[in-house]
Amino acid sequence: MDPGTPQQEWDRLDRARRALARRHGEKLLAEVRGGGNLRARRDASSLLAFAIALLVHGATMALAFGGIWWLVRGWGGAGMVPGVILLAIAWFLRPRVVQLPEEGPILRRSDAPELFALVDEVAQVVGTRGVDLITADAELNASVTTCGVRGRRLLVLGLPLWEILTPQQRIALLGHELAHYSNGDTRHGLVVKTAYRSLTTWRYVLLPVRNPSFVEMVGNLLCIAPNLLVLGLLTLLEHLTLRATQRAEYLADREAARAASTEAAVGLMDWLLVSDSAVVALQREANQAALAGPRGSRTANAGAEELWERLRAHMASIPEYEYERQRRVGSRRGHSVDTTHPPTHLRSSCLLVGEPAPAAVVMDAGRERRIAAELAAARVNVAQRIVREGFNGYGSAQ
Repeated sequence: MDPGTPQQEWDRLDRARRALARRHGEKLLAEVRGGGNLRARRDASSLLAFAIALLVHGATMALAFGGIWWLVRGWGGAGMVPGVILLAIAWFLRPRVVQLPEEGPILRRSDAPELFALVDEVAQVVGTRGVDLITADAELNASVTTCGVRGRRLLVLGLPLWEILTPQQRIALLGHELAHYSNGDTRHGLVVKTAYRSLTTWRYVLLPVRNPSFVEMVGNLLCIAPNLLVLGLLTLLEHLTLRATQRAEYLADREAARAASTEAAVGLMDWLLVSDSAVVALQREANQAALAGPRGSRTANAGAEELWERLRAHMASIPEYEYERQRRVGSRRGHSVDTTHPPTHLRSSCLLVGEPAPAAVVMDAGRERRIAAELAAARVNVAQRIVREGFNGYGSAQ
């Protein structure tokens, strides 16, 4: 039933994350199935996480101000050296905002008015505003983020996932992603998110060097205390935000059902259960093109649209017992696979608790054709990249 059980070795932080995910996940599941109120709220854990994030950013600012002070104090002499070092460290550890992706087309409202209108309609249903930019990539995934110093909202549509969904399931996908803006997920907030990235960077810098020389061994010893401090802060931040993060997924699923219908949201979960099959199909397409050599590249240019048709046909051929097998695999592995998302089969079962929701947004055939026309160039672009460069984009809706 489960030949692909993960056997990877986890470090201390990963073990702590998975233990917390299991504990919080089981409590949340009981709340959801019991009809509890999951609405995101600012509790003591959220406030403490925000305070820790401010402390992390404050430490970076202290390094920057210390560097400036040393530069001014030792201007023209050796005292400038500590200042330059501190400023360099502060710059390396600075909070980083998400930048626009370098690959893939960036769509603005003038490029895809019908798609943006659909996003706006779904956003209104889930209680937020639409996005400023949309991009398409080659991942079996979808996500939203805030990018740049201006805080523009970006929707990333993974076309391998988008193309296998029905029109209503696409609305459910949009509803789930946009709900992350409205459900108050602490870890998605700018202050906590950038602090989390900074701590992850610090931990990477402070990791001990393997097979060290004598000098590196001294450096490893000096980094023990800072490394433990950073590890402790990361674990604490995980503990304070993980419950809110998993709660946000259940809330986003509910909003997806409200926007597109319970049936469509459950259908989206079913596709995520068998997403491994889509990965295999796209890897096969890339491998066949690579074996064909130059002729395969010409085929990629001429028949990129056919790739999506073959992918849809492959996914439609998956028998029902494979869905059931994946549900049993998820039940066997429990909450230990993904620290931020509840298991997919549990998300699906929780959507079926209570009365099914009707669709608030309906995709008619005319709108579907217009959106397909707006994404035509992106579909060709992404299909060519998959065939030419190979496929390893793998993930689930987040």
